[in-house]
Amino acid sequence: MFWHVYPLGFTGAPSAAGGPVRHRLRHLEAWLGHAAELGCTALMLGPVFAAETHGYDTVDHFALDPRLGDDADFDSLVARAREHGLRIVLDGVFNHVGRSFAGDHRWLRKGPDGAYDTFEGHGRLVALDHGQEAVRRHVVSVMDHWLSRGASGWRLDAAYAVPPEFWSAVLPEVRARHPEAWFVGEVIHGDYADYVTRSGLDSVTQYELWKAIWSSLNDRNLYELAHALGRHDDLLATFAPLTFAGNHDVTRLATRLDDPRHLGHALAVLFTVGGVPSVYYGDELGLRGVKEEREGGDDAVRPAFPASPAELDGSGREVFELHRRLIALRRRHPWLARARTRVTHLDNRTAALHTSAGGPALLTLLNLDDNPYRFPLPDDGPWAAGDDGDPALVPAHGWRVLTTRGPVINVS
Repeated sequence: MFWHVYPLGFTGAPSAAGGPVRHRLRHLEAWLGHAAELGCTALMLGPVFAAETHGYDTVDHFALDPRLGDDADFDSLVARAREHGLRIVLDGVFNHVGRSFAGDHRWLRKGPDGAYDTFEGHGRLVALDHGQEAVRRHVVSVMDHWLSRGASGWRLDAAYAVPPEFWSAVLPEVRARHPEAWFVGEVIHGDYADYVTRSGLDSVTQYELWKAIWSSLNDRNLYELAHALGRHDDLLATFAPLTFAGNHDVTRLATRLDDPRHLGHALAVLFTVGGVPSVYYGDELGLRGVKEEREGGDDAVRPAFPASPAELDGSGREVFELHRRLIALRRRHPWLARARTRVTHLDNRTAALHTSAGGPALLTLLNLDDNPYRFPLPDDGPWAAGDDGDPALVPAHGWRVLTTRGPVINVS
């Protein structure tokens, strides 16, 4: 259960490298209790290595970005995180590097005209040549270095742009030294299961489900969600996808949703279907922000946080408690990571999602309609009763999670 943080933004680091070492990474330590209270068990950090600007233009994979601190700051964060029961997954930017990359420039990929290839037209991001053995050895060394220092896994940035065969050559060597390490790749489009199979990754990002969650709620078209859940169910036969309702690259959920009453519906889906859920920092407080396709267009969704949770004004507490209750529900049912979901009732504005792994089950009831709705319940209960004694009745724009064991979660 991840709390996903973009450290350069979170700590208020300047947008460009330069100047003396500043120990901003310690700022994150004051928030570890917040993540633990939320119910998370791991931090997924955005780039922390020496870079030119936003972190995805790495110049030295073996050095912490001076804007964040040094090795002692990293070691301290790992130690404090473990005290809160949190592991750390790092962001590995191994598809491309910054123009001032400290490694061998012969590792950079060149096009037919002899110029360096760039990543998706970004002139400052130069692609590595993944066909070179030296590049493979470099990535293995980087992964081994930080896993040895206490990291527990890697998010592989822009994995979709890297041949899966590259990872299938890298990962066995890393796993031989760190058998419990976990690897997730950023994959946006395409055949997720095939990429996992060919690459040897543990997981990839589930962008299809992310899009279906907010889009189906905005359009009041739960058929779109049902279709995405069918595809999601197929993926679970191969791996547990990384699921999310927001991240550092997209407009925040609270802004994306046309009707704020549907925030709970989105979170109920996220936390009651199979996968490995991730919460992007600030979403648990209901923060708003728009991602724009321009230079600096990510800034609104990568904000600085105050020195500690004590400085929050309390306006996001209700959303925080909603996240916390749903995460607690999920942690009581760890089988949900590989559980399958059947849609047992469906129309445009109402849906019943039955999730099980052959034993206990959860039933998520979604009502987007302007009127209350009484759902037909599956016959594998008994389902826990709601506050009104009728587990099947969901109020207008309400939702309810029923369980065959334990308490009901009901939010109108």
